[in-house]
Amino acid sequence: MAVFDILMVVALGTLAGSCIGLAIGFLAQRQKPLWQLMTQNEKTINIALVLLFSIICTAGLAWYSLS
Repeated sequence: MAVFDILMVVALGTLAGSCIGLAIGFLAQRQKPLWQLMTQNEKTINIALVLLFSIICTAGLAWYSLS
């Protein structure tokens, strides 16, 4: 696997995971228009969703590109 392939997997996984995590947070009504308006619990949930789905998408893309 070339360096470009690894960077592409990480970039696309991060982008897709961020989109999915933010969309789920929005649909669960855990987001406010401004970051300062959210409680600490809502901020933590949104960060966790983005990180979790970014890791899942990156791992899925890496597995797909290796097979």
